[in-house]
Amino acid sequence: MPTVLLIDDEEKLRTLLARIISLEGFEVTQANDCKTALKKLVLKDFDVILCDVKLPDGNGVELSGKIKEKYPSTEIILLTAYGNIADGVQAIKNGAFDYITKGNDNNKIIPLLYKAIEKVTLNKRVQQLEKLLGKKYSFDAIIGKSKQITAAINLAKKVAVTDTTVLLTGETGTGKEVFAHAIQQASNRINKSFVAINCAAISKDLLESELFGHKAGAFTGAIKDTKGIFEEANNGTVFLDEIGEMPLDLQAKLLRVLETGELIKVGENKPIKVNIRLIAATNRDLQKEIEAGHFRHDLFYRIAVFQIVLPALNERVVDIEELAIFFLANFSAKANKKILSISKDYVNALNQQQWPGNIRELKNVIERSVILEDSNELSLQTLPVEIQSADRADYLPGKQLSAFDLASAEKIHIQKVLNYTNGNKTEAARLLNIALTTLYRKLDEYKIN
Repeated sequence: MPTVLLIDDEEKLRTLLARIISLEGFEVTQANDCKTALKKLVLKDFDVILCDVKLPDGNGVELSGKIKEKYPSTEIILLTAYGNIADGVQAIKNGAFDYITKGNDNNKIIPLLYKAIEKVTLNKRVQQLEKLLGKKYSFDAIIGKSKQITAAINLAKKVAVTDTTVLLTGETGTGKEVFAHAIQQASNRINKSFVAINCAAISKDLLESELFGHKAGAFTGAIKDTKGIFEEANNGTVFLDEIGEMPLDLQAKLLRVLETGELIKVGENKPIKVNIRLIAATNRDLQKEIEAGHFRHDLFYRIAVFQIVLPALNERVVDIEELAIFFLANFSAKANKKILSISKDYVNALNQQQWPGNIRELKNVIERSVILEDSNELSLQTLPVEIQSADRADYLPGKQLSAFDLASAEKIHIQKVLNYTNGNKTEAARLLNIALTTLYRKLDEYKIN
């Protein structure tokens, strides 16, 4: 129920107005002066305040300024018997939602209340989303308790509170952009822009324009002045992913931005001042790239002031199950399925993989399994065949199978056919050219669901 604080020293008018507002479904609290109103605000949160301008111990216009300073989410509607432009202007400057005259504007009070409540509701929703977004991109969102990932997180937390340039290195799919977001969220630039760009995904000519912007007429199709991401992210954070792919001439321009805080747009001669915090990432060995003449050594020393190496997934095996559970929760919710757990066999199979695609590959595997699973537990049979059979004990009682065993090969082939038919056993038996009863016997023998 929306809450309203009604402040007026005229008891009869206040009581009548409170009754009318209550009938509209609002919860109304009354106060007859500034002192009483401030005490009630300490005890309870109010969505909207209806306040008379002239009060026994103060002025409603001044009071609105104090209230908005301390309770910015609360909307204030000021009521006055004698409206004047100066008070109205000051009330709005102080953050009041509206300023109306008693008597003449009585019909406006209820509609205004509803409008004010709409604004309050919207603001609360925005705050909730910002809180969720902050949580999503915070260090708390980085999953894992292994020594390797914990060490990386601790380093990132220490550098986050500074403005130092950070270089994140590691294999593809290790979560470099997640770390970049977390660093920005923990920095003093948290409420400023965060702009990310993948240097490998854009052609050289377009990348220069994307980074530095361009003047109208600088090239064919440049019909107006355009800001680059450095200018767009002024006072914020820029994340340059795959910086090792940046062409050498653009590396020189980036170095100028980092060392002087100035950039020059394409087709322009006049420098523009910018203040950005750079976080760069690469899966390449930049020292080798320098030796090969593909990366500037002076830029490397400028971006590698603080380097954090993110571990590959096969270096943090103890985190795999926790990551799998996290992805399971997300994908099962999206697929509207109630898959509550992961089988032990499934986890064992995950733990024995090398994961060349790292977390990104694991995420894709879990999503696939969720789509295929029909029970409330992720089972081994929903994994790709190569993961099911990758150099591990098979599930014949008391027997270890390898890829060279006939039984193991048969099991793998049956599973492949079942995957192809999306679990349709009749169709699988037809494709295998065996009786359906024979297929069921083999499914039972090999413990295939």
